[in-house]
Amino acid sequence: MKNPLGNIMQQAQKMQEDMKKAQDELAAMQTQGESGGGLVSVIMTGKREVRKVTIDDSLLGEDKDMLEDLVAAAINDAVHKVSKMKKEKMAEVTSGLPLPPGFQMPF
Repeated sequence: MKNPLGNIMQQAQKMQEDMKKAQDELAAMQTQGESGGGLVSVIMTGKREVRKVTIDDSLLGEDKDMLEDLVAAAINDAVHKVSKMKKEKMAEVTSGLPLPPGFQMPF
């Protein structure tokens, strides 16, 4: 009969490897946040680093406050999309684990 503690240790090691792989995949992923019907867009990585901001020419010279609000909204949209990607990816990794309901991973 196998050692139950050994099995638990193997499962923990595999989970740690899977988590590292998932984190690396997430870091490489990119998502696009938008606002103003696509007039402002932001490309953001899974590490929440903004890679590119695109502003439609029609907004240049317009109300500065409105443009700032649109940029902030596009960034917030991208942040929410990254959070959703992370939840989905971590759900894949932790599926089958006996975690208590409502347990949140620390990332």
